[in-house]
Amino acid sequence: MSNEWWRSAVIYQVYPRSFADASGDGIGDLAGVTERLPQLKDLGVDAVWLSPFYTSPQRDAGYDVADYTDVDPLFGTLDDFDAMQAEAKRLGLKVIVDLVPNHSSSEHEWFKAALAAEPGSPERARYIFRDGRGENGEVPPNNWLSVFGGPAWTQITDADGKPGQWYLHLFDGSQPDFDWNNPEVHELFRGVLRFWLDRGVDGFRVDVAHGMVKQEGLPDVHPLVQLGDDELTADLEEDQAEETAAEKETLVAEFAAESPYWGQEGVHEIFRDWHNVLAEYEGDRVLVAEAWVSPLEKLAKWVRPDEMSQAFNFGYLETPWNAAEVRAVIRDSLEAFSAVGAPSTWVLSNHDVIRHTTRFSADPLPPQGAGIGPKTPTKLDEQLGLKRGRAASMLMLALPGSAYVYQGEELGLPEVVDLPDEAREDPTFHRTGGELYGRDGCRVPVPWTSTGDSYGFSHSGRSWLPQPPEWATYARDAQEGTEGSTLELYKQALRLRAEHGLGTGSLTWLDGYPDAVVAFTNGDLTVIANIGTEPVGLPGGEIVLDSGKGTHGSLPADTTVWIRTA
Repeated sequence: MSNEWWRSAVIYQVYPRSFADASGDGIGDLAGVTERLPQLKDLGVDAVWLSPFYTSPQRDAGYDVADYTDVDPLFGTLDDFDAMQAEAKRLGLKVIVDLVPNHSSSEHEWFKAALAAEPGSPERARYIFRDGRGENGEVPPNNWLSVFGGPAWTQITDADGKPGQWYLHLFDGSQPDFDWNNPEVHELFRGVLRFWLDRGVDGFRVDVAHGMVKQEGLPDVHPLVQLGDDELTADLEEDQAEETAAEKETLVAEFAAESPYWGQEGVHEIFRDWHNVLAEYEGDRVLVAEAWVSPLEKLAKWVRPDEMSQAFNFGYLETPWNAAEVRAVIRDSLEAFSAVGAPSTWVLSNHDVIRHTTRFSADPLPPQGAGIGPKTPTKLDEQLGLKRGRAASMLMLALPGSAYVYQGEELGLPEVVDLPDEAREDPTFHRTGGELYGRDGCRVPVPWTSTGDSYGFSHSGRSWLPQPPEWATYARDAQEGTEGSTLELYKQALRLRAEHGLGTGSLTWLDGYPDAVVAFTNGDLTVIANIGTEPVGLPGGEIVLDSGKGTHGSLPADTTVWIRTA
């Protein structure tokens, strides 16, 4: 009988290049992951999800895949993968691997063949090539912009040296988008799924699961949708700016619902096909969607019974530290996902967003993808962020469904905001000329020890991104066994979550608390989070978990407790 382990699992995201380095080159690898798996078992998670480790030129940290069925030498070999997975299985940990089906690397054999072929050829039909507009094809086929900044099209040069067609890349120019109208693309990825399933993986996290299908005809997007606020109001009178901003808000809402490249209905046919591929294998294999789709009712389409198992709840991740909004997103999430028979997921941080311990103190919060750097006009309070981050994590881990933990959040790691420009590698930073800092700040290698040149990350002391001096105080060995540390708080929370069956439980809201409080029961535990500024009274019972440093009688601001009542 199916146990569908993923419905209540706590899944730990490993970003391999920043997790642990066994080779000594300063970049994390699969052998390093294998060495550190016992610590993840000790933490109390159920599964490990690995970001890409495939053959890649690493222009976007491995999300530009040149070979989907091999390991990049940077991370080791297929034998290293097998050894890592064998150790995970020995420890009772499931293994989920990343899949990047929206685009490949420009170094993929298919794309190199496409560049060498003629317009209209079968080789080019695997990607989205189009003739340019303008008198001589010098204008891109449409006005779409890359997520990483700049146009979403690059023009190639033909063999005779003349300008040729343009190809689409919703991300970096080194990541050409596949054309999912082509049956060859479907067959390629069925083979990729089976390759890793045959090696025993327990599932796949699907990158950009909302972007694989584009609207027929590739229509232009309204120009206002693509303007930033500074560009929008430049050179406009105040009344004109307000009117234009209101128009943009309406257009952005329409774009979210009817984008020509996000959330197209055609993606669901792909995932039904993949669902059938996974069903060929014994056990409960999982498909997880990275789909930036709103509202939640639309996102729930990705996890209907014959499609994917889970979808990341980015609506929850993006919710500010505000009690009314937190209650609303929890309620809406449980309703939307349960309506299609799927578990809700909960996530606060990952490799693409500002770490939540920093995000919850940022004033103002930069837009998603912009990152934070030395010149960002944002005020930060590291201690307040950590306090709120701990409280938010304990609230999240008390919710029914599946939870995701991003490497290092169990240590309370903040975003690294003062990386030198010359060290940054995120394409966002380089494509925008440093205007946007991007995601390097949440990808700084994990500190395992409080001493050493790389805080235990690498045997050689090297680190591909510089680690700040305060990493010593956040290091795992500095927190291990230390009462009140963030690491011990996570361990206790995960143990209690399992013991009390919170992942498979049922939430009941509690009335009678101030508006700034989120309060509910799940099983035999009462969970109370004070998101306001004033202390609130507590009911009777035993406090079994406290995100603060010893709560008695009343609950301080920015604190969560779990209470066992008689």
